[in-house]
Amino acid sequence: MLETTVIDQDGQRVGSVELAADIFGLLPNKAVMHQALVRQMANARQGTSDTKNRTEVSGGGRKPWRQKGTGRARQGSTRSPQWKGGGVVFGPHPRSYHKDMPRKQRRLALRSALSAQAQAGSIRLLESFFLEKPSTALVARMLDTAEAKGRVLFVLGSHNEMLEKSARNIPHVKVVLASNLSVRDLLVAGTVVMGKDAVEHVVEVLR
Repeated sequence: MLETTVIDQDGQRVGSVELAADIFGLLPNKAVMHQALVRQMANARQGTSDTKNRTEVSGGGRKPWRQKGTGRARQGSTRSPQWKGGGVVFGPHPRSYHKDMPRKQRRLALRSALSAQAQAGSIRLLESFFLEKPSTALVARMLDTAEAKGRVLFVLGSHNEMLEKSARNIPHVKVVLASNLSVRDLLVAGTVVMGKDAVEHVVEVLR
């Protein structure tokens, strides 16, 4: 049985709940998680770096000096790569770094990352969060009381404006929707705080 702590908005433990074994109780597949992480980071690259080769730089139409008789090496253009201001050899050009990954593997990677966090005891369930106005101090106290360590990832089932505004000024705290949950966010998080609706969404989508 895999249980996790349920906390209130003050960070106090108010109970525990059993997590779905087929989502949070798997043996983490490191290879698939690595593949998903590489894919995510590659797909985030813009691929807009560009350099000019010798056909694209301006100038260089005139031969610097005659072919023979000067005692110097023969040169055909001042825009050859060995010249200052010349073209770049094998430089980057615009390209796509996009990587594909089967949906079943992407889901397995998320289940593996969630299982790794659950088995490490790093998942907390947030019972509810209601405020009339944002309070960064309240969220900071909640995390301190709940003994949240390292980077903290809040996973919400739907937008909670008060929580999002309260947490955005705290270093190393990130708030994401369950629909946007990624392997990278889970792997770098020291503590994952999930809303009950977020758990329901994750179980429904990944099952």
